[in-house]
Amino acid sequence: MKRCYYEILGVARSANDEELKKAFRRLAMKNHPDRCPDDPNAQDRFKEAKEAYEILGDPQRRAMYDQYGHAAFENGTGRRGGAPFGDVGDIFGDIFSDIFGGGRRAARGSDLRYVLELDLEEAVAGIDKQIRVPSLVNCQHCNGTGSEDGKLSTCSTCRGHGRVRMQNGIFSIQQACPHCGGAGRVVAMPCKHCHGEGRLEDERGLEVKVPAGVDDGDRIRLAGQGEAGPSGATPGDLYVEIHVREHAIFKREGDNLHCEVPIRFAQAALGATIEVPILNGATTISVPPETQSGQQFRLRGQGVKSVRSRHAGDLYCTVVIETPVRLDKRQRELLEQFEATFADADEAKKHCPRNSGFVDNVKQFWAKMTG
Repeated sequence: MKRCYYEILGVARSANDEELKKAFRRLAMKNHPDRCPDDPNAQDRFKEAKEAYEILGDPQRRAMYDQYGHAAFENGTGRRGGAPFGDVGDIFGDIFSDIFGGGRRAARGSDLRYVLELDLEEAVAGIDKQIRVPSLVNCQHCNGTGSEDGKLSTCSTCRGHGRVRMQNGIFSIQQACPHCGGAGRVVAMPCKHCHGEGRLEDERGLEVKVPAGVDDGDRIRLAGQGEAGPSGATPGDLYVEIHVREHAIFKREGDNLHCEVPIRFAQAALGATIEVPILNGATTISVPPETQSGQQFRLRGQGVKSVRSRHAGDLYCTVVIETPVRLDKRQRELLEQFEATFADADEAKKHCPRNSGFVDNVKQFWAKMTG
């Protein structure tokens, strides 16, 4: 029987993306087969942690797991290509760097997450949004080098290789140079603006092109728009997460829309043609006589066009019979006269079968309880 993915990673069910990533990296470093050559179970623990992170690190797969557990992924159901946010491959790259040596590859800038709130109409139609994102950006004074004069010196410890060889008994391993951090070069005269860091805190303005049909929880990746990398290295990516505000009329489920339409008692009993809202205006539906509260009417193609297939969903209008309030004397008298027509049991059963059936069932229930 499979263990709980949260238990495997040693995190709470409320853990965020960063906590999941840190937990996986710790376990992967601890159990990587190259680090544990004498432990026959290390590889199994490593694979177990990788599987757990691939599910919990992806918001949609995590939601499926939270609802259905391991059954959500039986026979491959729910598994999709691609790595979760944070990228397992990047974590593996860090692990291999720590185990075998970092090389001269400078660390990539961190990925950023931005929550973009939209109205339902904006999400359905698509929109270009201007946002401002606080992040680390390259220092303009030194062009991201961290050097006041723009000059970088060769590291005297690793002689520019970015790696040093460490001897441990009969083993010899390479690791990132501790003096230059694997860059192979050092700053002789630190920049006065960024103090040799090459980056500064700033806020950047960006335009996000939101495609039509996005849904709550969808993410848009803007490559290279994350934090600037140290010493001019490759910047990270920006992930814009869509949050759709609650709508006053419509509720979205996938590509379908749902709404409740209040109607009067007489309209439900006699039938009526009523106006209902749709995304781009209004239309009418015919309510047949004797319509019951909760009955649904389907308007094909009046839902949301999927961002992936461009197929439009449907709109489901559920009629809700509204009980009149603040009746005047005349209205009350008319209703009392109408109610008097149901005094005869046969008439009541004929015109209100559900109510009469319920009353009969209650009587039978009480008879059993008292008998």
